[in-house]
Amino acid sequence: MIDKETMIEFQDVHKYYGDYHALRGISATIRAGEFFSLLGPSGCGKTTLLRTIAGFEDISSGAVLLDGKNMAGVPANVRPTNMVFQSYAIFPHLTVAENVGFGLRKDPRAAAEKSRAVDEALEMVGLKGFGTRAAHALSGGQRQRVALARALILKPKVLLLDEPLSALDKKMREQMQVELIRLQRQVGITFVLVTHDQEEALVMSDRIAVMFEGEIAQLADPETLYRRPAGRKVADFIGTMNFLPARIVSESGGKVEVEAQGFGSITLDAAQVSAATSQGAAIGFRPETLTILFDGQKAVDRESDATVTEVVYYGDMTYYDIRLDGTDQPMRLSMRNVFGRPVLDIGTRTKVAWSPGALMLFR
Repeated sequence: MIDKETMIEFQDVHKYYGDYHALRGISATIRAGEFFSLLGPSGCGKTTLLRTIAGFEDISSGAVLLDGKNMAGVPANVRPTNMVFQSYAIFPHLTVAENVGFGLRKDPRAAAEKSRAVDEALEMVGLKGFGTRAAHALSGGQRQRVALARALILKPKVLLLDEPLSALDKKMREQMQVELIRLQRQVGITFVLVTHDQEEALVMSDRIAVMFEGEIAQLADPETLYRRPAGRKVADFIGTMNFLPARIVSESGGKVEVEAQGFGSITLDAAQVSAATSQGAAIGFRPETLTILFDGQKAVDRESDATVTEVVYYGDMTYYDIRLDGTDQPMRLSMRNVFGRPVLDIGTRTKVAWSPGALMLFR
């Protein structure tokens, strides 16, 4: 991605609630026109950080800058931001148009001009012609669109989204993810999303900040987070990651020699090695990087013997738990179901193909 001007900047931001240290030295930038996500488990500080942008939370030290201006002492109602909440906060006694235009009550524009703005906002979110409908008669997805239109009609520089899709069912949530991506590209403003859903963040974001215990563990684009997580904790949180015990044999010339349980001797590039931790060395790999060999197929690179210990069929995919020979715990492997390919039974002996280039070393 081409670097853009900075819209939001956190400078060593700390937040205390009494003795509780909720934000611990957050320093990061969010670009103008970027779809940015704050991702992490409950209690990691992501919503608190979002609320410091909106002005709903004061910070204990550091600085939050919006469009180059320090927001210290700037109240929420005059910041160039608007927020969409998880609960939507739709007024049930008002029509859709009245809900969307609620923020224009004190706007000096003529009524006809306000009405046009409401119509444009509704069309933007795919609700053209819904203005006269009662808000209480809308579906969950439609109410979410009304909340988006109400936030966007004020033309903020930054739209803040606090887990806005969590109340929707799976199919509607996936549909709204695509709608939000399209909408963000259309309006071109900065979106900052808070979510605990890893898949949602990967699908929607230009960049993601993964947070644990009030700190940013890694800030990167989705592919980098998935393929090259900075540490074992990030790897374990983003998607599914298998881990096998390993022993580092030698390191020299940008190469690392490793002895890994189930894989044997492996040579890895330094780029495949994460930052040091206190958890001990382990080889990590994603379920899709192992492939079951059917009907005498040969591996392009390396192969290992294994036994199928569990089978979970999802229609388009089958997820296998397999135990590589010489290992103590099962590994998760995923296979695309194609016509003519059998689904293996529990207890089947098989061979799996893999490549050292798809592995990571966590130490």
